[in-house]
Amino acid sequence: MQELQDVASAHGMPSYAAGQMARWLYKNKVRNIWEMTNLSKAAREKLEETRQVGGWDPLQEDVSADGTKKYLFPALASKGTGIEAVLIPEGNRNTLCLSSQVGCKLGCSFCMTARMGFLGQLTAGEMVGQFLRIPETDSLTNVVYMGMGEPLDNWSEVLKSLEIFTSDWGLAWSPSRITVSTSGILPVLGEFMEKTRVHLAVSLHSPFDAERAQLMPVQKAFPISHIIRELRTYDFTGQRRLSFEYILFEDWNDTQRHAAALLQLLRGIHCRVNLIRFHPIPGFSMRPSGENAIQAFKDRLQRGGIITTLRASRGQDILAACGMLSVQKKPR
Repeated sequence: MQELQDVASAHGMPSYAAGQMARWLYKNKVRNIWEMTNLSKAAREKLEETRQVGGWDPLQEDVSADGTKKYLFPALASKGTGIEAVLIPEGNRNTLCLSSQVGCKLGCSFCMTARMGFLGQLTAGEMVGQFLRIPETDSLTNVVYMGMGEPLDNWSEVLKSLEIFTSDWGLAWSPSRITVSTSGILPVLGEFMEKTRVHLAVSLHSPFDAERAQLMPVQKAFPISHIIRELRTYDFTGQRRLSFEYILFEDWNDTQRHAAALLQLLRGIHCRVNLIRFHPIPGFSMRPSGENAIQAFKDRLQRGGIITTLRASRGQDILAACGMLSVQKKPR
């Protein structure tokens, strides 16, 4: 809201005009300044000279056999490529998986987004624009920051976007409808916990430091043991949920030894584990775990007292599943 107040002040508009603009942008979802009809004509003319309503319509839509949709958007920071967002319909739920960066810096070996390298930070407007500019906007029930990029590596803009989603002057969503996923950027993790009430999902993938470092170079800077030590200082027994994401690789991290070590690592933390099937990508030798190994791993965690779910694979045929987002075509 402060930025809208600054806009109003810079254009000689009364302070209450900031609230008017917010209602037009986030309640009425207007596409241009001239639709803000309770602003004076002179004010709209001044705004038009220096401002525009942010967001772009998708350039491309791919539809999976299972109903998942992948949208390609342009991005100001992208140097000629773009970003992808994924709509996941499931019963009465419509979840939007949105991106926070163009590419990613973290270099996780199993992730297609990492192969892009890092091309730029998205603005809060570009993140919220992914929500506002798809046809299903009004039917969305949940948002997850699990698309391209590491959200906590673009923390200032992610925080602005979360404020827009959850503030009364913005989209007025309950924080319980939003989840932010992270590999664990410790310098800002505490600020994320203090300044937001949204759910947190931590990418874990191995309970052993050396193994996790093979998959995720970020482990060397921010070890998972340090991340969990930080998380132990917060209370997750209320509305806020903490989950750990665990991609299963055949004969590598799907053994009973791994399950036992994971139980030990998470002992005493009120959390859940989301198991994820690996979706093979070119140039990466590991294979998905078999169904028997997955079930045995899940059963061991549940016997140990951890709520454990197996995430359904969605959109694999259009490269929209977990770890597969990577812009292959330049926006038209």
